[in-house]
Amino acid sequence: MAVFTEVSEAQANGLMQALNLGELTALRGIEGGIENTNYFATSTQGEFVLTLFERLTHEQLPFYLLLMKHLAGRGIPVPDPAANRNGDVLHALCGKPAAVVNKLAGKSQLQPQAVHCAAVGDMLARMHLAGADYNLSQPNLRGLPWWNETVPVVLPHLDAPQAALLRSELAYQNHIAEGAAYAALPRGPVHADLFRDNVMFDGEQLTGFFDFYFAGVDTWLFDLAVCLNDWCIDLPSGLHDAERAQSMVQAYIRVRPLSSAERDLLPALLRAGALRFWISRLWDYHLPREAAMLTPHDPTHFERVLRGRVQQPITLSDLV
Repeated sequence: MAVFTEVSEAQANGLMQALNLGELTALRGIEGGIENTNYFATSTQGEFVLTLFERLTHEQLPFYLLLMKHLAGRGIPVPDPAANRNGDVLHALCGKPAAVVNKLAGKSQLQPQAVHCAAVGDMLARMHLAGADYNLSQPNLRGLPWWNETVPVVLPHLDAPQAALLRSELAYQNHIAEGAAYAALPRGPVHADLFRDNVMFDGEQLTGFFDFYFAGVDTWLFDLAVCLNDWCIDLPSGLHDAERAQSMVQAYIRVRPLSSAERDLLPALLRAGALRFWISRLWDYHLPREAAMLTPHDPTHFERVLRGRVQQPITLSDLV
């Protein structure tokens, strides 16, 4: 959510008018994040988020925007993209693809307790089921093929122990992906980036999931693993928090029980989730793009998480 493309108030107001969202009264760039340009846009009709897409294309974007519309229509609290008079939810601004969505109520819970983790697990399972009949398909663009392409690019920036871990874990994940158990995992649209800063709460009440621009069709277990690796980890140390993890998983399986293949592969997918974000943070850190307010995340955090997942595997029996 950095600012790569500067948008003037006049430009933003023109888009708000075209979407019948009222007169723009304030425009403010959003700090944090590393993929798209984001602004808070306040108008006479309410508060919105304006996004200009810096990497995703006009061909890729309908999957994300229409997925949000699909989920919102099924009662999942997600941003609802605004349509123009022709019903289009994908727009253009400053030569970039753009979208405007309603701003969710609440704030991010950056120090979650077990009750917050349970709420995320419950809503994640509901989101997976609600998206099962979504009729568009697009792979997770930060999935295994991207890992295989990106690891050779970041390896020259690592020391010998880091490089050894990265190579061995990538080989392990390729091996897992070739197995029958992995092929049997239930799949559908996933958020794939549901970190603490992508969920809103009002007290203990979950008010929304947002930032779906890493979404894709992948295994639902991978989505759950990504959440466990952020919500149920002690951030300074990267250590597993059993109480929070148990709360999340038990809430999830009350809505959608896990299959036998999911039960077997949870340790491997927890490693996959840590690997994915270690690779992407290495890439962003060592090969950064220029942007106003851009601060790349520290990649060593997910190196610690991955080492922990390898050395002390977490099985489903540890969580239920």
